Amino acid sequence: MKKKIALVTGGYSRESEISYKSAKTIEAHVNRQLYDVFVIDISASGWWCMQPDGTKLPVNKADFTIEAAGTIISFDAVLFCIHGTPGEDGKLQGYFDILNLPYTSCDAATSAITFNKRYTVAVVAFSGISVAKSMHVFHHTPVTATEILQTIQLPVFIKPNNGGSSIGMSKVNDAAELMPALEKAFKEDTQVLVEEYIAGREFTIGVFKTGGNIIVLPITEVMTEKDFFDFEAKYQGKSKEITPAIIPAEWQNKLEAAARKVYEVLNCRGIVRMDFIWNEARQTPYLLEVNTIPGQSEASIVPQQVKAMGWSLQEFYTRLIEEAFNKY
Repeated sequence: MKKKIALVTGGYSRESEISYKSAKTIEAHVNRQLYDVFVIDISASGWWCMQPDGTKLPVNKADFTIEAAGTIISFDAVLFCIHGTPGEDGKLQGYFDILNLPYTSCDAATSAITFNKRYTVAVVAFSGISVAKSMHVFHHTPVTATEILQTIQLPVFIKPNNGGSSIGMSKVNDAAELMPALEKAFKEDTQVLVEEYIAGREFTIGVFKTGGNIIVLPITEVMTEKDFFDFEAKYQGKSKEITPAIIPAEWQNKLEAAARKVYEVLNCRGIVRMDFIWNEARQTPYLLEVNTIPGQSEASIVPQQVKAMGWSLQEFYTRLIEEAFNKY
C-alpha cells in the first residue's frame, strides 16, 4: 500500500514564492509508485490541500487531516518545502512532533537555532568551526555607526538575523552606508546581524542523511556579478554556479569535513545547505550560514549537486522520505 505524503509549501513570509517553485520540482520527482502526494498550501489565508482541478480542501489543524468525498485522509509523513516561517524556524516541526508525524527536515530545536544566524555561528564556533566576527543588533536597543565601527571594521555585511534568500541584506563599504543598511534590514526583522567581511571564494554544500549515514554532496562554487550572493544573484540569474567546484583536494577535504561537522554539531536531519567562504590566506573555510530547507527549484543548487553525484532527483527524494521514518 502506498504511503500518503503531505508536501507542505507556501508559508507566511516573502519567501513563499520560492517555496511554491521548489514544491513544483519536488512534486514532479516524487516516486508515485511508492507514494501518494498531497500538496498542502500553508498561508495566511488558511491551510489547504490543493486538488488537481484547482479546488481546495481545508486541512483540519487539530490532527492534520483532510476530508475528501466523505473519507478522512491522514498522512504517513511530511515532505517539507516551506522556506521561511513557519516551516524553516521550527514552528511546524513542533506541531508535527506533537502529532507524532514524521517529517523530512531538522527538528524544532535545530530549525529554531539555525533560523537565527547569530545563534547558528555561536553554536558552531564552540565546536571549532571558523566564523566571521559579528555583532547582534536589536531594534529595541539602537546602536550608532560609531559603536559598530568600534567593534567591527569595514567592509561589513548587514542582514536580517532571521530569514533567508538574502532579502534585506547589504554589503557596506562606507560608514555613511551603515545606518541606511540597518534600516533596510530592520524592515525584515527586529534583529540584525552585522558581520565582518571575509575575503575569499564562496562555496555552498548540500548535506543529508540516509540510512543513518551523513552524505556530503558535490561542492558548488558560487560566482556572482554582484558584490555578494543576494536575492537577484540567487533567483534572477545574476550568478554563475560551478558544480562540482574546481578546487585543490586539500580545500575539498577541509570543506567537506567542516560541513559534516556542522551537520553533526547542530543535530541536523534531512537535506541542509551550508554556505562557506574559503579564506586563502588562512587556508580555512568560514561558515556563513545554514539553510535547513534549501531551495529545490530546477535551477537551485541542491538539485544541481544531486545530479552531479549521479543520482536522480526521484531517488534523492525517496531517500529523504524514507529517512524520515527512521526518526522514531
